[in-house]
Amino acid sequence: MSSPPVFGKVIMSQLQDNFGRRFHYLRMSVTDVCNFKCGYCLPDGYHPNGKPSFLTLSEIEQLVGAFAEVGTQKIRVTGGEPTLRKDFTDIIRLIADNDQVNTIATTTNGYRLEEHAQEWYDAGLRRINVSVDSLDPRMFYQITGENKFDKVMRGIDAALEAGFERVKINAVLLKDLNDKDLPRFLHWIKSTPIDLRFIELMETGLGRDYFQAHHLAGESIKQRLIAEGWQLDQSDVDDGPAKNFSHPDYQGRIGLIMPYAQNFCATCNRLRVSATGKLHLCLFTEQGVDLRDLLQAETQRAELVERLHAQLRLKKETHFLHQGFTGVTQHLASIGG
Repeated sequence: MSSPPVFGKVIMSQLQDNFGRRFHYLRMSVTDVCNFKCGYCLPDGYHPNGKPSFLTLSEIEQLVGAFAEVGTQKIRVTGGEPTLRKDFTDIIRLIADNDQVNTIATTTNGYRLEEHAQEWYDAGLRRINVSVDSLDPRMFYQITGENKFDKVMRGIDAALEAGFERVKINAVLLKDLNDKDLPRFLHWIKSTPIDLRFIELMETGLGRDYFQAHHLAGESIKQRLIAEGWQLDQSDVDDGPAKNFSHPDYQGRIGLIMPYAQNFCATCNRLRVSATGKLHLCLFTEQGVDLRDLLQAETQRAELVERLHAQLRLKKETHFLHQGFTGVTQHLASIGG
């Protein structure tokens, strides 16, 4: 058997930190622009900080190539709202051309999904998460600032018809807002084969008051599901920190993401790169490390890989959210959520 290729002093091996966690999942932001005004993320809407300069197709190709060589098998294209990029389909097609990437996913507010679901599927997109924080159109409008509930729901139908292997719905748990929606969500997934994911609200630098007013612990939802006969599924390598539940009477599943739960970070398997090319080892805690200077040519691949390995040795064991530390993240759209 031949030895793995060596570039400089680095063997092209899977990214791993000092705590034995391996990272095969990249969340790659392609824009921080968003056309929604969700209260927990961009309550005042998107305001550019100067003229944005997001990763180009060429830089994305170099980034994807480097991460694929160090074991990345799943790439999720994020934002902001990633589908606002005019070359979004080209980005998906570019990633699909890399045989080492097994799964291409995106997270979207669903604004362009109705018209483009089939096009994106044909380009290679296979998994899609759509943010739907309420099934009540009035509450949807209150949370998102956009009266687009019916359009988003038609987009979800289009995704199911296009043949996506997994359609997930993301809903941020919000006390005194959508916390009464659980029966509606359960009724929906009883006969609809989607994964519903409830995400516990996380505090960010600009969202302290919102967090204090609307934080709802995911543990309360977990205990309610168990009481109603839902069973915890065996963890899959793609699940990361999510806890997934299934019920014999329901076609859909429920996932809980509870960042304040004990040992939440123990199964971390993902890294993030911002739309301006900064590597983030965690959604919180640090400023990010610039990679863009090494995304200009394939001849820089060895140095880029070496920088990735070096940074992984600096990753902390936890995000420290449970200690009230929110790090430098001002809002989730800035590095892809």
